[in-house]
Amino acid sequence: MVIKLERSKILKEFGLKLVEQAKRGKNPKFSFPLRNLSNIVYDQKSKTLKLGDKVGTREFFNVAHAKKFLQTVEVASVIKKELLDTSKHSSLRDVFYMVKRTIPGTKVDLVEEQTESDKCIEDLEVITGLFREQLNVNADKKGSVVGNVVIEDSGDTIDWGKLGSGGWSIPSNVEEIKLKKVNADYVLYMEKAAVWERLNEDKYWKKHNCILIASQGQTTRGIRRLLQRFYDEFKLPIYVLCDGDIYGAYIYSVIKYGSIALAHASERLTIPSVRYVGITMDDVEKYQLQKHFIKLKEADYARIKQVSEYEWFKDNKEWQRQFKKMKEYKAKVEIQSLSSKGISFISETYLPEKIKKREFLD
Repeated sequence: MVIKLERSKILKEFGLKLVEQAKRGKNPKFSFPLRNLSNIVYDQKSKTLKLGDKVGTREFFNVAHAKKFLQTVEVASVIKKELLDTSKHSSLRDVFYMVKRTIPGTKVDLVEEQTESDKCIEDLEVITGLFREQLNVNADKKGSVVGNVVIEDSGDTIDWGKLGSGGWSIPSNVEEIKLKKVNADYVLYMEKAAVWERLNEDKYWKKHNCILIASQGQTTRGIRRLLQRFYDEFKLPIYVLCDGDIYGAYIYSVIKYGSIALAHASERLTIPSVRYVGITMDDVEKYQLQKHFIKLKEADYARIKQVSEYEWFKDNKEWQRQFKKMKEYKAKVEIQSLSSKGISFISETYLPEKIKKREFLD
């Protein structure tokens, strides 16, 4: 409770500073590190994305700033009063509805889309130094995990190895989860729930003493933080399994280096030592997957060009070779194409061989 009261106090002080400025007849304003692309720096030493030194200001008596100023203050107020002061949690969608109202004396809604309140929460993260999870705001659950792990969650002891075909649903906030017992040689993360279900049904995690984690597309903050905890607290290697396309490469890079949108949270979300296990363009040749190609669209070519020029990729010869092959093939390939070799080929042959031979991309 003490910790939550301290978080509430930080938000209270944020509001009091604005009140004090108004009392002194000054234009209420606050400053914060900019989160746009021009202020994102790739730190060569830590190999992660970080915020630069550029700072933005939001002023109440500024036509261009006024609405965003009010939105940020209102979101901060709702989080303090409705969440931190009452020790309750809510979803991003809940916060949107709690601040969605008409500004008194006008016909203007304070927020019209959830993206507006979401951005205010991200701004509050850099303003206060508190992460969204510390502000008691959670996102939707979009991940599953299974393995020889026992945790304590809200007073309940849960064995991940005894939850049947569905596994444990990963919450967006994993900070207060106690990892009581972890028996694994590595963690395998995959972008597709369907692939996780195949590996779980085949008991891959039991046969190879590992932890299986899946999302559904882009990795959530909760999953990224959980992966980092397994690496930091238990020194477990983290391997990533994605489709053989530019989007899979990007998902891997977000886990490894961080994302532009969350550069301010890189220290608690990135794992520079993570390795990419597949699918690669070399797998296409080795396992003769050409007949399962999906033709690239113009948007895919544009994305390949963009991602290949990222600072953390542009000097990586192996990844540049992968990008070149994607363009030469004019196609991409899904993880599930391995099922053409047999329903359990991925669990009985593909993954065991690649991991044993350490055929990873860095």
